[in-house]
Amino acid sequence: MSLAKIRPIENLSQVDKIEMNLQEYLRTGNFQPGDSLPKETELAEAMGVSRTAIREALSRFRTLGIIETRKNRGMIISQPDVFNNMERILDTQLLDDETLNEIFEMRLVIEVGLGDVIFLRKHKADFSKLEKIIEKEEKATTQMELVKCDIEFHSMLYNLSGNRTIMRFQKMLLPVFDHVYTKLKENTDAYLKNISDNTKVVTHLDLLNTLKDGDPEQFRSQMRTHLMVYFKQLSTD
Repeated sequence: MSLAKIRPIENLSQVDKIEMNLQEYLRTGNFQPGDSLPKETELAEAMGVSRTAIREALSRFRTLGIIETRKNRGMIISQPDVFNNMERILDTQLLDDETLNEIFEMRLVIEVGLGDVIFLRKHKADFSKLEKIIEKEEKATTQMELVKCDIEFHSMLYNLSGNRTIMRFQKMLLPVFDHVYTKLKENTDAYLKNISDNTKVVTHLDLLNTLKDGDPEQFRSQMRTHLMVYFKQLSTD
């Protein structure tokens, strides 16, 4: 006889179930930021559970930034900060190399397409900061200075996108980028070999000139070549 119709036993605590019920209540009730929630006593009575259990479930929502308590208003729906909790746990010491490399790969993919967003707002863009970074890069005498200039240049590209979510995302992941970036740079022989494999190295100056006088398609192609050294190095790990 087939066991396909047998439902697995739910291994959930009472608080887990309350949390799920509250999530469903908020969804079906179409609650919006600023809307008031029922009191703890009302929720406890409606669910037939203790206030203590309700309070514990609500504390999870507060941690996630879904609700907050306002004076004279009680509990209200707040605007969650989607990156807040990720920032709290994103510690390079707690993530394994595979995860760090995958996050770095995600950064490379984002930057290849970043030009499309920058070109949309090109009329507002101020390229002078990129020019100053390139000037510093040309005067750099140590590997550390070059690394710093490289990070500054790419960070400025995120800023030029004008997209606050993209900028916040980059800022949040910067410690991961730095960690993996430094690790890849340490492998000097492989790094130089990968560069020599490229038919033409695309510099930051090339990218800047394309932003000024080129088009998104050209920028994507150049950025892909510019970052290929990292794609290759990650693929060999």
